[in-house]
Amino acid sequence: MNKTETIAAIATAMNNSGIGIVRISGDDAFAIIKKIFRPYKNKNIDEVSSHTIHYGTIVDGDQIIDEVLVLIMKAPHTYTRENTVEIDCHGGMYVLQKTLELVIRNGARPAEPGEFTKRAFVNGRIDLSQAEAVIDVINAENDFALKSALTQLKGSVSEKIREERAILLEQIAYIEAALDDPEHIEMEGYGEELRPILIDRQKVIQTLLDSADDGRIIKEGVKTVILGKPNVGKSSLLNALMGQERAIVTDIAGTTRDAIEESIRLNDVTLNIIDTAGIRDTEDVIERIGVDKAREYAKEADLIVFVVDVSKKLDSNDYEILDIIKGKKTIVLLNKQDLVKEAELDNLMKELEGMPVIETSITQNQGLDLFTKTVREMFYKKEINFNDQVYITNIRQKAALEAAKDSLSRAIDSIDAGMSEDFLTIDMMDAYTSLGSVIGEAIEDDLADEIFSKFCMGK
Repeated sequence: MNKTETIAAIATAMNNSGIGIVRISGDDAFAIIKKIFRPYKNKNIDEVSSHTIHYGTIVDGDQIIDEVLVLIMKAPHTYTRENTVEIDCHGGMYVLQKTLELVIRNGARPAEPGEFTKRAFVNGRIDLSQAEAVIDVINAENDFALKSALTQLKGSVSEKIREERAILLEQIAYIEAALDDPEHIEMEGYGEELRPILIDRQKVIQTLLDSADDGRIIKEGVKTVILGKPNVGKSSLLNALMGQERAIVTDIAGTTRDAIEESIRLNDVTLNIIDTAGIRDTEDVIERIGVDKAREYAKEADLIVFVVDVSKKLDSNDYEILDIIKGKKTIVLLNKQDLVKEAELDNLMKELEGMPVIETSITQNQGLDLFTKTVREMFYKKEINFNDQVYITNIRQKAALEAAKDSLSRAIDSIDAGMSEDFLTIDMMDAYTSLGSVIGEAIEDDLADEIFSKFCMGK
């Protein structure tokens, strides 16, 4: 990327709104705005202070395009560390497009997705983990996801990674210096001193890796599958949690034949819920496909909600579901408590030992508060504290941490095998490099392009 190129894009949502912003960044940003902006007080843009707002009109020759506010921000104290201009227009799409076209005609080029943030990364204002946190802030769907992303944006992951890299680099430098000057730097017994240092680094990395499951759930939500026989209240549960009639509910067994997927926020937990076809033996080809899909969804679920109808006698289908949920995180809802109970639950309760069991009447909105509380406690057993805890929410970062841990394991094995110190530095440097890829200090251009291509236009 040529740093001197000037880029521009609409930075707000692509629909009509009260205000829309056209963002310009690059060496020619001020020259471009001088050509198309007429301030009401005859100001020279080159002479105004940085981070000031100016009122006037955007013009194309003698034609006024819009009445605007223009924000002037001078390098290096900007998001991209380049000269930056933001034009606050009225938020109609037509006027925004006209303004952007005018900016491009006067010397800018259209920005690629994520290019403003990519420039912030390339120009050293943020590292890669912080850049990835930007899109997490944009995509956050609950308080935990937002707080986690903001913590990473402030540098919580970066700080931890830099600390670990500094410790490794110090040891690598000592070994290299000793190999270059063995007469003055003693290496006798150094392996025994180094071993606990590397083990401590492994422990720190493992702590970060241990946070990844919580981090994924914080960011992406809990993959939740509702299972049960036909007509036990699965679709009613989905509707009750959503607060609207999303799924068709009838007294006819087998109404739900295909999976229905919805994302639901329960306080600070997001559930990505799949309401499945009722589990039962059936001759209906279409329904049987739905039942098979329900079993497949259950294999990949973070959480299964097993709904049991206590107003009906249990049968083989209920016990088949017990086989499906073995070894999975499961909440059991004993539903239809408002009706006469026909189910003999003693044997079932023995099978459900260790699982949360909640008595509900979904149609009467009974037991759903306890269900919400149970979900939170199941996935966040301790209080989430973003001041103290760093959460890894990114698969790429997790893979890099795992690679670093493996490299440290090889270095420790080499110490135990009595290998020479130059072998140790190879694996330690591999760990150092893998940690560096978390924050973008050792990353291929094509991977950077892939990461930033996922951003929205104008960010």
